[in-house]
Amino acid sequence: MIAEPVATSVRLFHVDTEFVRVTPTDGRLHSIGLPYVLTATPSFLRFSSGSTDEMDLQLTDNAALVTASSSGLGKASAKALAREGANVVINGRDADRLEDARAEIEDVATGEVVAQQGDLTNEDDIETLIETTVDEFGGIDHLVTSAGGPPSGPFLDTDDDDWYQAYDLLVMSVVRLAREAEPHLREGEGTIVNITSRSVKEAIDSLVLSNSVRMSVIGLEKTLSKEFAPDVRTNAVLPGPHETERIEDLVNQAVDRGDYDSYEEGLDDWASNPLERVGDPMELGNTVAFLSSPVSGYINGESVLIDGGSTGANL
Repeated sequence: MIAEPVATSVRLFHVDTEFVRVTPTDGRLHSIGLPYVLTATPSFLRFSSGSTDEMDLQLTDNAALVTASSSGLGKASAKALAREGANVVINGRDADRLEDARAEIEDVATGEVVAQQGDLTNEDDIETLIETTVDEFGGIDHLVTSAGGPPSGPFLDTDDDDWYQAYDLLVMSVVRLAREAEPHLREGEGTIVNITSRSVKEAIDSLVLSNSVRMSVIGLEKTLSKEFAPDVRTNAVLPGPHETERIEDLVNQAVDRGDYDSYEEGLDDWASNPLERVGDPMELGNTVAFLSSPVSGYINGESVLIDGGSTGANL
């Protein structure tokens, strides 16, 4: 048994039939009353009886396509997959930003990284994304769908064009990607992970498009988890606020307007959750890599909240 110092404050997690704790001093999970220790770091998991061997996510040489991955949570997901050995195709509309993202991901990658420019509302661009991934890496093992958020606003300020554009971006992009990728995903133990929003669990004020339209992605995800199984597993992640470039820009703009005295004060305003902080994008990216891995092989049809516990829904 590995002895651990007693912490003044701990969080308990149930793992199978035992409990583990996380101490505030090192941020790691430790077993309670077990003959081994389970620890977790932001970049990988380790199981040991005194050793520090990395947990192998078994993604080496797999082929992954991650959409809207030139920034934000898509980029974090691509980075996590590339770090774990997958060959990754990333995507975005802005060529310069996409190239910057490719260089950043290559810094941590142990596989290959290919950038393919494209608009997710364009059917031809989606076909090209699939073709590029297959041509470069011989197939597609993992599809991660992400897309920019629709405009904010209340119901009466939202016109028909806003609704159609949001549906095309958020839903039809996933429909077309899944349809084109399906035969390739079935060739191996393929996975789909849809990045959506916590708004599908709990409606957010002045986000009528996100609250409404993203629900269709969850309905599709649950359907595909049955229709594509057992060959392909399909899951979704539901993020709350993470410190992406988008939130950084919004906070800095608020500071410039005089709404806050500092960036830190502005960022704290986004941290309305029990953990009292916003998420690190890599925390979501790591979860996407885990859900794409055979290590999570019995997880299918789930929608995983990653919001620091802010959502009030029981389920």
